[in-house]
Amino acid sequence: MGLRDLVYRTPGLRNLVYGVYGRRVEAHLDPARTPRHVGVMLDGNRRWARAAGISTADGHRRGADKIQEFLGWCDETGVEVVTLWLLSTDNLGRPAEELVPLLGIIEDAVRGMAEARRWRVHPVGALDLLPESTSRVLKDAEQATHGVDGILVNVAVGYGGRHEIADAVRSLLQEHAALGTSLDDLADTLDTESIAAHLYTRGQPDPDLVIRTSGEQRLSGFLLWQSAHSEFYFCEAYWPAFRKVDFLRALRDYAVRNRRFGG
Repeated sequence: MGLRDLVYRTPGLRNLVYGVYGRRVEAHLDPARTPRHVGVMLDGNRRWARAAGISTADGHRRGADKIQEFLGWCDETGVEVVTLWLLSTDNLGRPAEELVPLLGIIEDAVRGMAEARRWRVHPVGALDLLPESTSRVLKDAEQATHGVDGILVNVAVGYGGRHEIADAVRSLLQEHAALGTSLDDLADTLDTESIAAHLYTRGQPDPDLVIRTSGEQRLSGFLLWQSAHSEFYFCEAYWPAFRKVDFLRALRDYAVRNRRFGG
């Protein structure tokens, strides 16, 4: 048996090796090159559950258990804003036998973040499309963590990028209608900053780095407006199996990229 096979087949040794490797990667990260805002598409809970021979709900629970651990890694590396995509508008069409438990798991995860008192929770998404209980948990978590001095965590539940842009334009039109602005005058002054001021993430920096787990390489509607100049990192690991070393590799990959912003 070769050394690589021995490491792979021995969980304790494998964890030790990855721990040493992770510390080595972290030691060589340049704090000046740390992304300020990281968006994460927490993908692969169901496929991880199937591979593990457990229920879909248990897969979602394991994914939810990973969230606070991940936020701890962000604390350690100096990330200031995190956006976690937990449920899309498309996901709302899933069968009730899957969706109802998933919403309960999300509610528990959000309550846990609020109770930790380490991060500021900010819900982003179409809360009006969610059940009242889920919407209330999100709003309560935001209120409870309003004064917390920690990472700002955007919890994207019932979120879709196209829906967000439509909501932003609708809000902009309603604002100007209340002011009595004519459509001609609005058309003359409308610019990207006007729309950005009505997004769910208004006032925040756009994501520098977007990570998607599970090996899928597409945005699927995540932060469509905000990610125009983001760097993307696609990781093969399913979200419940995402490790700190995977996160550190993403930060290392980001740090060596030459961001030209179209210039």
